[in-house]
Amino acid sequence: MIDERRGRFHFWNSLVWVNVTFFPMHFLGLAGMPRRYADYPVQFTDFHAITSVGALLFGLSQVYWLFRVVIPNIRGGAPAPPKPWEGAEGLEWTVPSPAPFHTFETPPLVK
Repeated sequence: MIDERRGRFHFWNSLVWVNVTFFPMHFLGLAGMPRRYADYPVQFTDFHAITSVGALLFGLSQVYWLFRVVIPNIRGGAPAPPKPWEGAEGLEWTVPSPAPFHTFETPPLVK
């Protein structure tokens, strides 16, 4: 299992920076910036700078995810219990992992 705090930190960090990356592009389009241009007028420089900073920080949050969440868990994180979430009551949680070839020999009782 991953560390809950690190997972939440990565999620919120990624959410903020991906929006900082792509939201200014909406304003650029409304201001008349054409798509797929290698060079752009000077009036769009500020929005492009914001977008570039957002993309850099979004990329750094993915590096954080790799080195602080994935690699430590590959090296020996705590194994997940059979029901890792509270309220996991569906049929998929009654089957052992990995699931057998014939998951249910007899049809299960569904409430």
